[in-house]
Amino acid sequence: MNAKTWVIGDIHGAYQPLKQVLEKIGLNKNDQLIFLGDYVDGWPESYQVIEYLISLSKTYSCIFIKGNHDIWCASWLAGNEPDKNWLDNKGYTTVNNYNGASQNQKSAHLDFFNNLVDYYIDDKNRLFIHAGFTAIKGPAEESFAYNFNNDRTLLETAFAMDRKLDLSSVFYPKRLKLFYEIYIGHTPTTKYDINIPINAANLWDIDTGVSQGGKISVMNIDTKEFWQSDLVGDFYN
Repeated sequence: MNAKTWVIGDIHGAYQPLKQVLEKIGLNKNDQLIFLGDYVDGWPESYQVIEYLISLSKTYSCIFIKGNHDIWCASWLAGNEPDKNWLDNKGYTTVNNYNGASQNQKSAHLDFFNNLVDYYIDDKNRLFIHAGFTAIKGPAEESFAYNFNNDRTLLETAFAMDRKLDLSSVFYPKRLKLFYEIYIGHTPTTKYDINIPINAANLWDIDTGVSQGGKISVMNIDTKEFWQSDLVGDFYN
């Protein structure tokens, strides 16, 4: 059976919906999974999410992208005082969820976070990144790593352009033109009253608003078929 590549949107501590949607797609051992970041914060099972992701990486080829919430959590696990902005952005649910975890377990999770990557480019020139980048020559030239995890201008650029514009046009945005396709999370599609992955130009937003009560989405990047969990609130009433 041919191996498939799956891209998975933001998770935000929603272990049960994550497990449900991955069971729906029927993974094969040769499949590749690319996670777009923000594994923690919001729903009450961030610890369980990280345990599950670590276990998946032992069976499948996994790429784990770094999200802004993951940076905050890693800093706390490393022994630093929890960032106030993190706590105000649902980090307190993660702190509470880690109550009772041993130091060895926390260290294993810190290792997971420390091995996250800012972005990934596959052999078909498809970029996977949590949020975006601003450097006109691409993420390798980015001066501020902050943008990898927080930028929204790449998505806004894709939304703003004329979708009829041909890739060869001089007016096609240069940042988008660098890659065959771009896959991001970070900005919930529910912000635009859309509850499925959004395509604009050659960019796909796979964050379908689990942090806002939506769903976790998984897409086959070759066929563009996607599967979704049930609404996250159905699991955590």
